[in-house]
Amino acid sequence: MATYAKEKMIYISVGFWLILGVECYSGWSNHTVTIKTGGSVTIPCHYDEKNPPQKKYWYSDIDQSKNYTNTTEENLSVIDHPDQSLFTVTMRNLQSTTHDGDYICAVKTEGNLTDTYDLYLKVQSAPDVSVMNSSVSGHEGDNVSVQCFYSSGYKNKPKQWCRYKDKSCYTVGRTDTSQSSSVQISDDGSSFTVLMTGLRLSDSGWYFCSAGEAMNPVQLTVIEAEPVNGTTNNQRDSNTGFLTVWLPVSASLLLMLILVGVFIWRLKRRPEPDKHQNRERNDSRTTEAIYSKPEEDPVIYNTINDELPRDPNQDVTYSTIDDAPVSEAKPPAGGAIYSTVAPH
Repeated sequence: MATYAKEKMIYISVGFWLILGVECYSGWSNHTVTIKTGGSVTIPCHYDEKNPPQKKYWYSDIDQSKNYTNTTEENLSVIDHPDQSLFTVTMRNLQSTTHDGDYICAVKTEGNLTDTYDLYLKVQSAPDVSVMNSSVSGHEGDNVSVQCFYSSGYKNKPKQWCRYKDKSCYTVGRTDTSQSSSVQISDDGSSFTVLMTGLRLSDSGWYFCSAGEAMNPVQLTVIEAEPVNGTTNNQRDSNTGFLTVWLPVSASLLLMLILVGVFIWRLKRRPEPDKHQNRERNDSRTTEAIYSKPEEDPVIYNTINDELPRDPNQDVTYSTIDDAPVSEAKPPAGGAIYSTVAPH
């Protein structure tokens, strides 16, 4: 079993240990990664960022094979991440008959071979320790939670949330007391939940939750918050100035277009003079008598009727002049001629 270097320890009278501060491992032996049959796992292998090794590889004690970084196979990938000073090993489609055994993260620097991390991989139909999500993320300043499950045989084992890089762990006892203001761990008897509050960019990295020696890795990614700086403010001010100038101009142009449109609409709606109405107004029926100067001939009556013709398309006026009997006509003194004009 791993030995521990505990910081600030208090013994509770009821018989439980309460760890104040952070518990640090002095060794990383006897760690068992438990994975579900047919599943996959990614293991981080850290190395010294100040003195990067020339060779990095994943060693299997089952067949004494070495898989160097930047190796990609169907069920195995070994990828180097120099910006994070680690390489990751991803194993897929795990089976107990072929994958159960010891593995080592190994690096070679200036001819010296170093084991940075060793573990025992155990494939189970019901893993002793498992996680809801093996990869979680959150924004800077926000919170993130990880739920870790364990089997009944590990109910009384110590529960921990540990970071691979600096080998620091937060432990929860049955008192359910948090060890840090930014990490809170609660245990309900079948799983424990890790709540990390006020995330910082430096919190990004690889962790594992464990019950006793059984563990399962989790990757945490902290996303940078949206920057609020002078550039952003200047851009906002520029956009504000642009809107301040163009909004009144756009409103004025729109109002002008509306007024012109209304004027044209009203002009088109203005009624035109109706020829028929004018004709009816001017062609009202009138009958008037025209008297001629007295002559020696018998009296002739002529009637002019300017009533509209029956055919509106013809502007022809017909007149008829008849000789009226002397007995029926009573012209004025001196003799008169009457003329009647009527449409046909």
